[in-house]
Order: sequence, then structure tokens, then C-alpha cells
Amino acid sequence: MGICDNRTVLITGAGGGLGRAYALAFAAEGANVVVNDIRAEAAQAVAAEVRAAGGRALADSGDIASVAGAQAIVDAAVAAFGEVHVLVNNAGILRDRMFLSLSEEDWDAVMHVHLKGHFCLANVLGRRWRDQKKAGRAVDARIINTSSGAGLQGSIGQSNYAAAKAGIAALTLVQAAELARYGITVNCLAPAARTSMTEGAMPDLVKKPESGFDVWDPLNVASIVVWLGSPLSAHVSGRCFEAKGGELSVADGWRTGRIADKGARWAPAELTAVVDRLIAESVAPQKVYGT
Repeated sequence: MGICDNRTVLITGAGGGLGRAYALAFAAEGANVVVNDIRAEAAQAVAAEVRAAGGRALADSGDIASVAGAQAIVDAAVAAFGEVHVLVNNAGILRDRMFLSLSEEDWDAVMHVHLKGHFCLANVLGRRWRDQKKAGRAVDARIINTSSGAGLQGSIGQSNYAAAKAGIAALTLVQAAELARYGITVNCLAPAARTSMTEGAMPDLVKKPESGFDVWDPLNVASIVVWLGSPLSAHVSGRCFEAKGGELSVADGWRTGRIADKGARWAPAELTAVVDRLIAESVAPQKVYGT
């Protein structure tokens, strides 16, 4: 018996890296897995790997960044397994440049895959789950989004990616608040693992060690994702987890800090001392990656 028995999980970008690890880990806990990746051969290879290990998997290469494509993916999943209970929005791309070197195409491509890619499947499945709840059916659904340390703290050379990932963290908060009434929890993850993206950006840091614990193994991160997709996590929503190796933490996001209230309109010239005092009394933000 696994903690995800009789649940169907749809994972985007599952043809390698973290998505592949999630697919294998969910299947090991009894879930049916829909392996979605724009690279059809990669999706098929991971689905075959899941089946070879005794799991159940469907390979899919549908378009996650259009509502029509998302609907087709969900239809295929329902046809294969009867229902979808968990969505893991994992697919992503990089177009790294310093901000002033970014092209419009660099910006649009990252926003399209990350932000619109997170919207479409969640919207299609969210409507499906809402309708089931309104019809009196029990719903215990999950949306697991993917943010990043770059989105939570910023990252030099990644303004497009950081902005998209910060948007995903904010999207998670709103989805969690709006969808709770329908039996849907929404959380996000900022993972750190060896993937094609991190190997391209920092190959020496993430390479597999010759011996000992492999901190950067994507399967380390998969543990919290599988737990979030299981019935065990029904009481947790609207949170952003950071995971790497054996480390797990809950990120503490923007919140209103100490307030200076004059009780009247501030004169611009008097604000220097006020702002300096507020900053001095606040918790210093984490440094932007790369600084």
C-alpha cells in the first residue's frame, strides 16, 4: 500500500530531471501517472520506465500553455485512468540574460511556459473539480506549483525567470484562498536539484559525487511533492516549500513590517529619517543570488 493509491497524478515537464523523479516516486506510492512533456520520446521513455517498475503510466506530449491543449491532456488522462486528482506544474525553460540584454522574445517565451503553463491546466482541472464538488461528490484534489529560489529572492541574469517564478508564488496564494471551498489545496515548491537547467548553469556544483549522499539527486525533492499530492496533506495549503537534499523548509514570504504612522500627510523631505529607521528595524532580506 502506498500513500497515493488510487490517485492519478498529472506531471508536466516529466520527461527528465525533477519531473521524471516525481513520476517514479508517485508511481512507487501507488499513483497512476500522466507523464506530460513536449518531447514525446522523453515522455514515452519515462512512462515506460514507470511501467517497467510495476507502475501505471500514460505518456502525453500535449500543449500545456493553451486551454485547448490542457483540456485535451485532461481528457486523455480521464480516458486512461477515470479521474485526475493531482496536478504538478513542473515544466519550465530558461532564457538567461542580464536584464538590459533581454529581448522581447526572451521575456515572452519564459512567461508563456511558466505563467501561462501554470494557468491552463489548473484552470481546466479546477473547473472540473469545482463542478464535481457542486454536484455533491467528494473532492480531495491537489495543485502543486513550481516556484524557485530565484523567484523568492531574485537572481542575477534571470530577471524574466525570477519574475515568472515570483508570479507563480503569488498565484499559489490566490489559488489556495479561492479553491479551498472546492476541496482543492494549492502549494508551491522551490526545488534545488540536478536537472538539465541547473547542469547548464552550474555543472560543477550539481555534479553527482563519487560516493556518499547525492544532495542534488532529484529524487530527494520528490518526497515532499509526493506527500503534498497525497491525502495526508489535506490540512496544508497556500505554502511554499524549499527542498534540497535532506533539507526542507517553509518559505516566509512578504508580510507587512513595522509601521510608522504620523497621523497626517508626510512631507517628502522628512521621510529620509523615517525610511532609514523602518529599514533598520526590519529583518534584512536574503541576498539576491549572484550578489
